[in-house]
Amino acid sequence: MLKKTLFFTNKCAITTAHEQLVIIANNKERTIPIEDIGYVVIDHNEAYISMPALNKLIHNNCACIICDDKHLPNGMLLNLNSHHVQQELFKHQIEASVPLKKQLWQQTIKEKIRNQGILLEQITAKNNKFEYLESKVLSGDTTNMEAVAANFYWKSFFEIDFKRERFGNYPNNFLNYGYAILRAATARALSGSGLLNTLGIHHKSKYNAFALADDIMEPFRPAVDEIVNFIMQNYDEQELTTEIKSELLQVLTRTVYFKTEKSPLMVGLQKTASSLQQCYTGERKKIKYPKLWN
Repeated sequence: MLKKTLFFTNKCAITTAHEQLVIIANNKERTIPIEDIGYVVIDHNEAYISMPALNKLIHNNCACIICDDKHLPNGMLLNLNSHHVQQELFKHQIEASVPLKKQLWQQTIKEKIRNQGILLEQITAKNNKFEYLESKVLSGDTTNMEAVAANFYWKSFFEIDFKRERFGNYPNNFLNYGYAILRAATARALSGSGLLNTLGIHHKSKYNAFALADDIMEPFRPAVDEIVNFIMQNYDEQELTTEIKSELLQVLTRTVYFKTEKSPLMVGLQKTASSLQQCYTGERKKIKYPKLWN
């Protein structure tokens, strides 16, 4: 079942009753079954959510995302007990060998570069050398082909002069918002598969509580880039309006493609996370990443 994403941008009160989320806004009340909700994004300083509502959402493996005064996702609540053999899986994850992690990172970067190359060809209508760059990715990406590809990618992606920076000028704000939503969805999927988000394959900063999510979301980033390109072609705004944020949230429901099936991206992330779990336990050798375009 495709989970709902709830996006709160106005003053409201969120409580719970009879396993339903009860939402009161503009003197109107509506209810939604908590089991149907996958993501809650709260982007208003006067939005109230009760502790019982938060607990029930988290118990049902819903990712609750809180935005800051700049309207960017700033924090997230996830279920810490979302898998029945979580301790055993943590053990496999902690004891994963260096060669295994290097192989998984090599595959991840190959997938990312491949997706960047495909999207760039669609946008520019020109052939590029990303297939060659992908072929040069070594175990652990020791030659940092990810950075080489990113340099070519961002120089050609937008028609405007652009530098990809976390706190950079427009449209970095659009990219940052989309990536934050994607990161939350990835973290939710990994947590649901019993994996510890803090223990990354490649990302290792001691300040990063979601290193594994940052690793696994890499090949999915071009899905956000595609939406940002669409927004720039169809909207004049350079600020994060409610309408633009709603467009960026659509990344969760866009279609991705596996060998024998297709699914919404949020479901595809669950399949990817489950396959990573199997890599840690020795049941698989490769992560099951979907194609972003068929």
